[in-house]
Amino acid sequence: MTSNIPFDRVNWETSAFLIATFFTAIIGTPLYIAFFGIDFFMIAMFVLYFLATGMSITLGYHRLFAHKAFKAGKPVKLFTLIFGACAFEDSALDWSSDHRDHHKHVDHEHDDPYSISKGFFFAHIGWIFFKLYPRPLANVADLKKDPLVMWQHKYHRQIGMFFGLVIPTLIGYFHTGGWVGALGGFLIIGVARLVAVHHCTFLINSLCHTIGNRPYDTSTSARDSWLMAIFTFGEGYHNYHHSFQHDYRNGVKPWQWDPTKWAIWTLSKLGLATDLRTVSDERIMLAELREVKEQAEAQISGESAPKLNSATYQEAYDKLIEISKSLSDGYGELEKATGERIALSREKLAYWRDEIAKANNQLLQLQQLQGSPA
Repeated sequence: MTSNIPFDRVNWETSAFLIATFFTAIIGTPLYIAFFGIDFFMIAMFVLYFLATGMSITLGYHRLFAHKAFKAGKPVKLFTLIFGACAFEDSALDWSSDHRDHHKHVDHEHDDPYSISKGFFFAHIGWIFFKLYPRPLANVADLKKDPLVMWQHKYHRQIGMFFGLVIPTLIGYFHTGGWVGALGGFLIIGVARLVAVHHCTFLINSLCHTIGNRPYDTSTSARDSWLMAIFTFGEGYHNYHHSFQHDYRNGVKPWQWDPTKWAIWTLSKLGLATDLRTVSDERIMLAELREVKEQAEAQISGESAPKLNSATYQEAYDKLIEISKSLSDGYGELEKATGERIALSREKLAYWRDEIAKANNQLLQLQQLQGSPA
């Protein structure tokens, strides 16, 4: 739905900046490369700035300030506040306020700042066009007590301009010399990097509420996307994040790509981060088991008779009933362990992991058989 978009409330300054930087990046950068070329140094600086800026959003703005998933000293705060400003996604205070409202009112058309219910474009970037100032910022009283956060809130535009656009321009100037190098630094390290970070961040609000899996909670639109995790330093595991927002990890499985999680863990080993918040294995598995159990029960109750009297379908259907009974037992055991804060053995957790995998495979087989021609 997009009929309620308030076009009379457009923030023209922000809109003009987003539009100008986008078209400068997609038109100006290719033209520059076509006329003047690009070398390894400029590519390396683009990557370095992309990493510094993107990680400052995910590690700093998101997990440190918005969710208080860990504590950090001044060096980490200062770095993420400076390079977070280079993303031109508002101050950490504004960003955190919006994000906390998003979690509190996810998918609500009026209270979720970037609700997917208003459409993909609105959730992606449209909402920013209508974001007006000043704002009450009533949900970030804790951050208002931090002098570094308040300093950045006051000067984030100046910080972003200097470190995010002026410094890249100077880097290009001193590397190549003259206006050609300065223009290259401005376009490649400054504007193209900025637009890349923008849309990687925005895709979490749009694509990760549209495409992907919901293994932990199907009551919200948030979804896990391993593809988006690659480009957003682990933020793509969005269904997990909405289920357990205060966990410093988004990619909770050992094989999931989450550089932000690894960076926070490394900072903790260096004494630069403390109080890393996590969710117990029992709670995580309880959420997974609840979802697959409900899916299995819905499949069983929704299919009173096996489709087409197929022997293969009958076998798969009976197997799902058998597994469903096991899942109910597991749910009760995990619910009790979680409530009493009892850690189950690795063997027991591995057993229920296998049962969840079996149920998912069985559900997939039934879906494939249901889709087969008669």
